[in-house]
Order: sequence, then structure tokens, then C-alpha cells
Amino acid sequence: MARKPPGSGPDSPWGGRAREAARPAPPRDAAPRPDRREEVRLYGRNAVQAVFAHRPQAIRKLYLGQALIPQLQPLLKWCVAQRVGYRVVEEAELGKLAASSHHEGVVADVLRQEPGTLEPWLREVPEGPCCVLWLDGIGNPHNFGAILRSAAHFGVSAILLPERSGLGLSGAAARVAEGGAEAVPLLRFADGGDAMARLRRAGFTLAATLARGGADLFGTPLPQRLVYVLGAEGEGMSDALARDCDLRLSIPGSGAVESLNVAAAAAVLLAAWRARISA
Repeated sequence: MARKPPGSGPDSPWGGRAREAARPAPPRDAAPRPDRREEVRLYGRNAVQAVFAHRPQAIRKLYLGQALIPQLQPLLKWCVAQRVGYRVVEEAELGKLAASSHHEGVVADVLRQEPGTLEPWLREVPEGPCCVLWLDGIGNPHNFGAILRSAAHFGVSAILLPERSGLGLSGAAARVAEGGAEAVPLLRFADGGDAMARLRRAGFTLAATLARGGADLFGTPLPQRLVYVLGAEGEGMSDALARDCDLRLSIPGSGAVESLNVAAAAAVLLAAWRARISA
């Protein structure tokens, strides 16, 4: 007899209709299922495993390919214990679910983690070295994911997003971040001037990062508590925002290209800060 794949047998939370019919109705005071708008569909092994490691209770559904069953055994056992539905599906269906060919064999629907706010975070941030990224106008999810990955690697304490920014965690960003999306908190703020004032009171220096015209990143002393302000892809940041910062920095290069991609620039900036505080 052919063996049924996990997710389709009697032990799966997504068992047959007969099992569903036999299951007693939930009590009237049971918590309602979250609105679908509160969920985000993630894909990629590291992205899904990071959610499982940091906030497993956020996982609502799991889809995986047959080949990943051995690698995801702890997650599958947790799903069974917590009655979280999972299904073993074909490659083509995974591609449709993720709307991407880069799903790496696993897709998950998880509760969206809403960004925090600046003031509570500042009350909790410890003294000593601390680096923060302020993303002004960045919109490409792949750039965002790459920035999240670098931020996690170099130990960035938070990423700041203006309230007007539509940037948020998506499946594409989480996959490119390779787990980094769960390691770095996102914070939103409404008023840029107020945010700058609060950060300065907490001992932070704000550095505008410019394609050209700023001080040499590698020849400028960097403070231990630093906020790198990164502008939008293409047009960069506004002159007014750059003037409002305490430092204006540029990454020197050969001049063969106009500038680095914003995600690549973020990695260079963070490496320079890490090297400086580790010296």
C-alpha cells in the first residue's frame, strides 16, 4: 500500500471531511480567526524557519514539498501538536502559492508583525554602541530584504520607517532577508523632526548617506551611537533631510559607476561602523 504523505492522513490537522464533521464545534467564546489582511505569506526555508524560531504562534498554515519533510520535522511536529494545518503539495502549487519560483520548497501564512513606535523602543535601548537605519523612500522589496539581511548580520538595533512609507514586510523581502526579518525590529514614526530630536536626546548622531558630496566614510570618525539615514532608490534623499542630519557621508569608489545600489551601500556602511566600534 502506498504511504500517504504527511498532511493528508488522520494525524494531520487538515484531515478528510469525515474528520472535520466529527470535530466538535468551537466554544462560543473562542477567539475568532484573524482577518486575512493581518496575515502575510512568506516563503523560503530560512524565512519560515526564522518565524518558527522567534514567534511560532504566528504561523497559521504551512505548505511544503515532499523533499523538505526530513528538514522540517521539528516544525511539522509542532504543527501537529498545536493543530496548525499543513499540506504536502507539488512544486507547481508551491509556485502558485508563493507567486514566485524562489519558494525553496516551503510557504507559510503567518500573522503580520506590526512595526513598533520610537519612544517605547528608546526607553528600552541599552547604553553603549548602537546602530540604527532610517529608510526614507525605499520601496523595492528585494532591496528591503537585502538591507534586513545586512542589518541582522551586523547587529543593527532597529530600522526606522516614516509613517508615510508604504514599505513593509512581504514574502519577497522576507525571502531575500534569509531570516533577518525576524531579528531586527521595525519602528514607524510620524514626525521626522520629532524623531530626530528624540534620537539625539538618546545620544544618537544622525548621518545622511549621499552618493556624492559627503565626507569620506572611511576617513570620518563614526560615533558609537549612530543612525544611518538612507534615501530612496534612484533620487536619493531630499536636500532638506540631508541638511537636518549631523553628518553627511559618502562611500568613495573608482568612479566607474555612479553609485552603489542602496542595499549594497547599506552593507558597506554597516561594515564600516562595526569595524570602527570593534577596533
